[in-house]
Amino acid sequence: MLSILKIETMKIIHEIIEIPTRKGINIHNITPIITDKLAETDIQNGQVLVFSRHTTTALAINEYEERLLEDIRVYLQKLAPESDQYLHNDLHLRVVPPDEPRNAHSHLMAMTLATSEIIPVVEGKLALGTWQSVLLFELDGPRKRTLSLQISGQ
Repeated sequence: MLSILKIETMKIIHEIIEIPTRKGINIHNITPIITDKLAETDIQNGQVLVFSRHTTTALAINEYEERLLEDIRVYLQKLAPESDQYLHNDLHLRVVPPDEPRNAHSHLMAMTLATSEIIPVVEGKLALGTWQSVLLFELDGPRKRTLSLQISGQ
């Protein structure tokens, strides 16, 4: 089905979302937060851009099912094991804050995922599929993470 949308004036709403996370790989379903923020607007058609503002977090759209989440954790740990040797972890060779973690593995995992997702908005709702959720991946933590949320449309 082809639909043509005539945009005369488009609103752009920006908000920073803060998410506290735990240590290690943890996956947060942020779909309810995005849905609530969208409901606070009068935008009916457009898109939502979610952007991670960190180098050791990532975003993806996938199913939020506990056994799959564990499979994802195991998969990511196999890609970049924490116990491997990484040049980035040679903290004595670079200027770092005193609490700098050895987290090269977290950076590498983040690079295999995405830093942003764009979700269409149709008739005031996220146009996600039945089993799709927007997921935030904490790959280091624990930290307070911030996401940039931009809702645009009319």
